[in-house]
Amino acid sequence: MESTENEYVKRTQKDYSYAFKLQVVSEIESGELSKKAAQRKYGIQGDATIRNWVKKYGNLDINYQIERSKMKSPEQKILELEQQLKLLEKKNYTLEKELDQTNKKAIFFDMMIDIAEEELNISIRKKSLSNQLTSSKQRKK
Repeated sequence: MESTENEYVKRTQKDYSYAFKLQVVSEIESGELSKKAAQRKYGIQGDATIRNWVKKYGNLDINYQIERSKMKSPEQKILELEQQLKLLEKKNYTLEKELDQTNKKAIFFDMMIDIAEEELNISIRKKSLSNQLTSSKQRKK
């Protein structure tokens, strides 16, 4: 006797009907099943299969996100917000550091231009736009 229960059956996207995909997605979005639970329940072998269906056929709108956030416990929400806060603080620190470094570079380049102008006796900086406009208007007259 052969056992067909434990046999691996390779499936493709064509094996699942459109209606079946929509049913699985609706069960996931309504909160009846998680992606893993749906995968086990329906025998879907690929990890990314259901994720792709949710992206392609799902209604991931604000209402769904609000319902999903209601499913979380207050402790989970607090932990999630703390993680977001830490991430934002780290990003803020990095951006402040980059800004400080950029300001130092700008000061350094200004000093280098000043030194070069003094030693070479030439003006490196461009004239302001208003001065250029007035001089070009005088030339035209």
